[in-house]
Amino acid sequence: MLFPFAEYWWFYASFIVFVLIVLALDLGVFHRKAHEVGFREALTWSVIWVSMAVVFGLAFHEFAIYRLQNCEQLLAIPGFNPLEAAQRSTLQFFTGYIVEKALSVDNIFVFVVIFTYFNIPSKYQHRVLFYGILGALIFRCVFIAMGSILIQYYWVVILFGVFLIVTGIKVLLAPEKPVEPDKNPVLKLLKKFLPVSPQLDGQKFFTHHNGVRMATPLLVALILVEISDIVFAVDSVPAIFAITKEPLIVFTSNIFAILGLRAMFFLLAGVVHKFRFLKYGLGLVLVFVGLKMVWLNQVFGGHFPIGWSLAIISTLIGGSILVSFILPEKKH
Repeated sequence: MLFPFAEYWWFYASFIVFVLIVLALDLGVFHRKAHEVGFREALTWSVIWVSMAVVFGLAFHEFAIYRLQNCEQLLAIPGFNPLEAAQRSTLQFFTGYIVEKALSVDNIFVFVVIFTYFNIPSKYQHRVLFYGILGALIFRCVFIAMGSILIQYYWVVILFGVFLIVTGIKVLLAPEKPVEPDKNPVLKLLKKFLPVSPQLDGQKFFTHHNGVRMATPLLVALILVEISDIVFAVDSVPAIFAITKEPLIVFTSNIFAILGLRAMFFLLAGVVHKFRFLKYGLGLVLVFVGLKMVWLNQVFGGHFPIGWSLAIISTLIGGSILVSFILPEKKH
């Protein structure tokens, strides 16, 4: 492992502080007042989040070179090249970021269904997604920590790989089913223990009606957003561990992708239904990264070329989006 937690705990801590500051500025300054996020604002924030990820990736490359060139333990390994290791780590970061971004498109579709079902106005959707993303960051940290421990065992690597292959095949072959929030078991359980108000009360998560404290539809939507992210994390976290076994890279690439999820939602919510072939691209990506874990890495001496991985994944995702626009769904 190039970046063990025991030596780089300060990096994790600094990164978390950075994320908290950014989130505080986001909600406390730029989105303090509830308002509808338009296309131009969503595009601006999408560019900002992507630019931040790119700048971080480039800075991480220089940081990795400096640290690896001064690590006596790694330099003592025959054939170790700090420049090549830094370049490979940087490509792994960007590949993981792209995979997570692509898999997040499914989240967007589910978010649209949830907001539509509960009739959440556009001006309150950002608040739900903000706290939803905050919860997602916490759950992803837990998943990544667990994955970094389990991934050290070969049988777990194979298990993850087989799981991703099976999931990818299901995505390719299974017919699309409509998302039905009213049939969600979590929602049914919540209504048994917590009274839910039939109406919103501004952007509040709780309200009082006839002296009874009740959850608003805004809170219910938030809970379903959190649950949906946990479900999607089951696919996305193993997929990034298929690209790199470095928890530091998995952590940072995952977090940057999640931070930009809200802006991507407001940017693509109205057109995500047009990406009808994207699911096939995502399915093939899952199959590919699964094959990396169970077969391709061993064929290539332990590491499938990360440059090839980036090219293959980008081609599959970009190609499926391009085909979706070339062959749009015919209107009946």
